[in-house]
Amino acid sequence: MSAEPIPRRKLYQEVLDRLMERIRNGEIPAGEQLPSERELMDHYGVGRPAVREALQTLERSGIVTITHGERARVALPTAESLVAQVTRGAELLLRMDPSSLEHLKEVRVFLETGMARMAAERCDAAGLALLRARLDEHHRQTDRPQHFVAADLGFHTQIAAMSGNPIFPVIIDAMLRWLAAYYQSLVRAPGAEALTLAEHERIYDAIAARDAKGAERAMREHLMRANELYRRLEEGTHA
Repeated sequence: MSAEPIPRRKLYQEVLDRLMERIRNGEIPAGEQLPSERELMDHYGVGRPAVREALQTLERSGIVTITHGERARVALPTAESLVAQVTRGAELLLRMDPSSLEHLKEVRVFLETGMARMAAERCDAAGLALLRARLDEHHRQTDRPQHFVAADLGFHTQIAAMSGNPIFPVIIDAMLRWLAAYYQSLVRAPGAEALTLAEHERIYDAIAARDAKGAERAMREHLMRANELYRRLEEGTHA
């Protein structure tokens, strides 16, 4: 039998586990303050460094917030805060492993086609009017690449919002920001602006007509075309 040594755990990890258990079981609910550092030191019989490292780990995970001069407080989780925790890791992954970009683009197609379908099924007059305004703004930014990219993001995020699920806009906004460099390449491609706008018009028309299948199809064609253009641009860069 091969040896299976049990690794020694640092004190802060033990404190961390115990605090997490108290948060999970509702003993310290969301929005409430944790005991003071001194109280935690006395309660667990550890020094200040172990308590502070445990609290800092909880803060980095978005589980508590720490304000200078106040006790740590259990964070009220939101879609924004949860996605923000993923963002740093996603951006690092894209920098360190460029092949992950293909996976991210695949996820985007899967998510956004479904959101377009849901937007067509659930849209109301107010949401549709805002989508039209976003698209009109997009048209006005044709000669301003950075603004064009921002307007593009606004159009896609509005479709996500029209799905009726508040988590979708947060996810799409974050995902498109991760893909910012990819977007810049597409915008600089000759004729890309006009083609993008024409495709957005088709997506808008399908949503306005409450044509769920048509909206899904138009979004898929738009994203697949963009992915193919990006592939050709990358091949040209490395040729």
